[in-house]
Amino acid sequence: MATDISPHATRWVKSQGFEVVRADLFRGIEARFDLVIFNPPYLPTCEAERSSGWLNAALDGGATGRDAIFAFLEQLGSHLSPGGRALLLISSLDGLEEIWEKARAEGLEVSLKATERCFFEQLHVLEVTVAHERP
Repeated sequence: MATDISPHATRWVKSQGFEVVRADLFRGIEARFDLVIFNPPYLPTCEAERSSGWLNAALDGGATGRDAIFAFLEQLGSHLSPGGRALLLISSLDGLEEIWEKARAEGLEVSLKATERCFFEQLHVLEVTVAHERP
């Protein structure tokens, strides 16, 4: 199953033969998953950089770049199957330590799986699982 907030993205994914639901993160989704892959809007964006339309929703991570990431981490634990995991793409611009702290506060464990230099940032893939002991 794929989800996206953009009607343009969901229309394209459907045209490629995949099941897709238009949703804002996990809103309206009751299922639990073994694997969740999330490429959030993660670019730190000030008011002057914001644009109208769906492209902004794909890029604008809020002032710190962490708005969608934090919302995702807050909801993730109740959508992972026992032993499930999520792969989360973030930028070095977002504050890696702050994201790890938020995950821990939500009862999640994080490990760094990959890093790639890309233009003006480093991209990191984090693996996120539910901690054995909730805080």
